[in-house]
Amino acid sequence: MEAAQKKRILVIEDEVHIADGIGLNLSLQGYEAKISADGIDGLRQWRSWKPDLIILDIMLPMIDGFSILKTIREQDEKIPILILSARGDTKDKVKGLRYGVDDYLSKPFDLEEFLLRVERLLRKKAWYDPEKKEKESVPRAFEGNQFSFGGNQIDFITFKARCRAGDIILTEQEIVLLKLFIANAGKPLSREMLLNSGWGYAKDTTTRTVDNFIVRFRKYFEKNPKKPVYFISRRSVGYVFDPGHTDRPDTRERI
Repeated sequence: MEAAQKKRILVIEDEVHIADGIGLNLSLQGYEAKISADGIDGLRQWRSWKPDLIILDIMLPMIDGFSILKTIREQDEKIPILILSARGDTKDKVKGLRYGVDDYLSKPFDLEEFLLRVERLLRKKAWYDPEKKEKESVPRAFEGNQFSFGGNQIDFITFKARCRAGDIILTEQEIVLLKLFIANAGKPLSREMLLNSGWGYAKDTTTRTVDNFIVRFRKYFEKNPKKPVYFISRRSVGYVFDPGHTDRPDTRERI
């Protein structure tokens, strides 16, 4: 069996000891890492090397990190980018989020936390990369780039759904959450797990966010949103997705 290709991570960092340390630890985790010491080389490597993830400092020679982020986002909205910077004040974090960064970690940082964030961002990329060919990275349910249940059909390439509510365009957040449910069909998923695994939200983010998405899904896909049979709530747990429901009496708890 052919070995899976290593994930490519571009580190744009001008502090040599930090860049070398990051590169070494990424290599030890099985990733292929490349270092760029200034903004111009970072953009060149992004275009030519086509990394799966970018680790980006803000204070860089030639071109600063925010300008790099803005340039990349004008051409690629989906490549995950993690800002790693000594500038950790709220103003810089808000600016990074406004420009489209996926995650922000302040220096000094905990190595284990950094590696977990890298893993999460790469997993997130695999979920909505339509050209991904590595079977281990794509849940079995998505191998055809479409999923059907109960007369509903979701297309993960176009983000379109044909459902009881008609033809709709799903948001990227809705697609990510739907893939989580489909990959874990029949398993109870907590609101916290959905928040953290789906979008990496902070612990202080209200779990009501998930409830709001469930309300949308029920309007889209359920015959009777007030009596859901596909997106079902579980008291003190969260939700269960049941794509194999048939017309049988439903006694499960709902919100």
